[in-house]
Amino acid sequence: MSEAPAAVAEEEYAEADMVFASLDEFVTRYVAQIVRRRLGRSVAMWCPAWWKHPEAVARFSVMWRAFEHLKQDPALGLSTWWLHHADPHLRALMDPDRGPFVLCDPREGHSDRPPEPLPIEASPPAMWDDPVYSVRRRGEAPSDESAAGAA
Repeated sequence: MSEAPAAVAEEEYAEADMVFASLDEFVTRYVAQIVRRRLGRSVAMWCPAWWKHPEAVARFSVMWRAFEHLKQDPALGLSTWWLHHADPHLRALMDPDRGPFVLCDPREGHSDRPPEPLPIEASPPAMWDDPVYSVRRRGEAPSDESAAGAA
């Protein structure tokens, strides 16, 4: 079954209106070119292999999507993007004490021993039955998808 004409037209419009075709292109051709920092262990960290850091990929991904959306507002879009998206994410990414690049070196490259994931203790499943914490109805079993993600 083919897609409805409106859905196809909307998808083509969205793709045609994008400045960057991929996350890699956004980071390589925009972020790395426009963001200039003095790099060092006491100032700001960077990893040339940023794509090996799951947190960096996640943060750059939301930065890219926000950029593509907000650039459509010629008045305040990019200012909003810088103040509310780029600045906080770059601060977190490049933090020399706590950022994901903390063990890497901007000139020597990616460290083969990345920081460990956060330790997790299993939560009691019944806790998530409360509607405050879940979109499931009280007593409803988790879907196969959410159960697989928890494994």
